[in-house]
Amino acid sequence: MSLREECGVFGVYAEQPVNAALMCYYGLYALQHRGQESCGIVVNDDGLFVSRKDLGLVGEVFSKHDLDAFPAGVSAVAHTRYGTTGGTKRSNCQPIEVNHQKGHMAIAHNGNLSNAAELRSALELSGAIFHTSSDTETIAYIITKERLRAPSIEAALRNAMDTLEGAYSLVLMSPQKLICARDPHGFRPLCYGKTPSGVYVVASESCALRAAGAAFIRDVEPGEILVFGKNGVTSDRSHCGKAEKRLCVFEYIYFARPDSVIDGRSVHAARIRAGEILAETAPADADVVIGVPDSGLDAALGFSRASGIPYGIGLIKNKYIGRTFIAPMDRSAQVKIKLSPIHEVVKDKRIVLLDDSIVRGTTSERIVALLREAGAREIHFRVSAPPFLFPCFYGTDIDSRDNLIAYHHSTEEIAKIIGADSLGFLPAEKLGELAGNASYCSSCFDGRYPTRIPAEHGKDRFEHHLSDQRE
Repeated sequence: MSLREECGVFGVYAEQPVNAALMCYYGLYALQHRGQESCGIVVNDDGLFVSRKDLGLVGEVFSKHDLDAFPAGVSAVAHTRYGTTGGTKRSNCQPIEVNHQKGHMAIAHNGNLSNAAELRSALELSGAIFHTSSDTETIAYIITKERLRAPSIEAALRNAMDTLEGAYSLVLMSPQKLICARDPHGFRPLCYGKTPSGVYVVASESCALRAAGAAFIRDVEPGEILVFGKNGVTSDRSHCGKAEKRLCVFEYIYFARPDSVIDGRSVHAARIRAGEILAETAPADADVVIGVPDSGLDAALGFSRASGIPYGIGLIKNKYIGRTFIAPMDRSAQVKIKLSPIHEVVKDKRIVLLDDSIVRGTTSERIVALLREAGAREIHFRVSAPPFLFPCFYGTDIDSRDNLIAYHHSTEEIAKIIGADSLGFLPAEKLGELAGNASYCSSCFDGRYPTRIPAEHGKDRFEHHLSDQRE
């Protein structure tokens, strides 16, 4: 099993009603790579929230009829989800909507709270009743409690941020305002832009701004709260600088789309650099360099440029497999349906194969076997990330060491297990070059956590995801 993508959040604010649902639809399509389990849109129609949420891809959940049924609105919030906390259930679809004594709120969240269990337990003991298993509902509860005694929704969010720990990029909507916030460490990306007609757009990645017709303005700073309202855009920086910046470096390696720019660093350039580093630190004599689609392609190009070995397209990805695809019982057959080798490129060749990660090793083993069947003579596997050795509490889908092949085996042993002639990982000390030498989080590689470690952890999300699929 490979890693799962992160969630994607999106928001729209305009002074006059616009087709906010359609803008959200375009934005979610651009963020589809961040989550394929469910999606949703909530539009603010003069204080009345109109929503549609369901399991499935964006194109499956929203038909033209669905989009036409949305009213024009001055604001909207949208979400595409892969759940790291909570299962694949309709009740966990976002945005989450809350009705409380002082009004309404809709909230979308990307990230994972490291103190989610602790906060939820305290809320339940105080009488709170939860309808989902997602930590986003915990965030909504805490903001709502603060709102009952705070003068504004942004003040409630500011107070709530004193309690929340871990990763959260938020977009929330009240009847009068659109608000976005990023945790003080800045684990997950968040940015905003503006269309030529003056509509503000907030998104997890800059690629979604362009999809909605907005020009990038800037990234939301770690700890910053931005309020879009009748007074324009205001910034609350009271939480900025309270913690050292720790953007998840795996955003550059895998999560983000290559045409996005995160915190001033091009994702494409970061992946090219990863391939160049691998060519320097783990060279190989080969005839062709190929990448595993999609996140291995840029690194393969970088390896080719640095090594002088020709770049080739050796694997084709079936782009039409969605959630409705019925996975065969034979896992190797599933890989064959998803990926297909180009025999003319790989037959009788010594290959350098680039991929973004090795988690359990099972998918890597099947890809190597696929290339062997196509006639590859040698396969030198290169990985544009260091070995995964530790759990992650901030959204990457790893919270147990049990399934991490690198925790149990050496690099040479892993090469034998997956059937490769050689194996090389990106050196952990080189990660800074991917992030533009800015501060980053690499706790899943080195075990250095920027926040408290949850008292109770070790739940196996791999097993959790499989159990959800059987429900």
